[in-house]
Amino acid sequence: MQLHYLEVSKTARYAVLGELSSHTRHVWFVCHGYGQLAAPFIEYFHPLDDGYNYIVAPEALARFYTKRMEGRVGATWMTKEDRQTDITDYVRYLDQLYGEVFSRIPRSQVKVHVLGFSQGAATVSRWIAEGAVELDSWVLWGGLFPHDLNFAVNPEKLKGASTFLVYGDEDPFRDEEKLKERHQLVAEAGLHYQQVEFRGGHEIPEAALRSLIEQYPDTFQ
Repeated sequence: MQLHYLEVSKTARYAVLGELSSHTRHVWFVCHGYGQLAAPFIEYFHPLDDGYNYIVAPEALARFYTKRMEGRVGATWMTKEDRQTDITDYVRYLDQLYGEVFSRIPRSQVKVHVLGFSQGAATVSRWIAEGAVELDSWVLWGGLFPHDLNFAVNPEKLKGASTFLVYGDEDPFRDEEKLKERHQLVAEAGLHYQQVEFRGGHEIPEAALRSLIEQYPDTFQ
């Protein structure tokens, strides 16, 4: 038996909040977690919809029923099966979406922020390291960058962006050992990040999002 690969065209979908205009000052790319969809996920970011922010929520390419063969549908960025192919596909997809946005507005006009929630944290980390995105900040919310992230691929891009690690104090997925391990990897790569904690679990509460924006106005305002 032999496995072969065939590149095919696939239609991706994404949700947006706000309008691109001469007033736009910030563009956000926000990636959902495992089992979520773009449209419900982007609702968390309504506090940013003030005429100056444009929020883009790409949806992962693989959708599935979250319970057996019926009911709610979710999406996933990748699984352990043929993971590198999935990574290559979603990095290419996110690069294309980034290019689509900045075909309509000058990149120099805005700051770019990339946020990944839960599984989306690993997704945006790989995109930032391997893709074409030029960013001003990245936020890993309720998740970590992958242990095998190659910081040497584009170190200046990583060092040039403000980095935030945001966690709820009651997040059941929070792993202190993994946090220490990642901190060591970041330190060895010469990178720095701000660790921000809020009262809550594996979620993006409006109060916590507003607090992050207000706490770091030079980055987000």
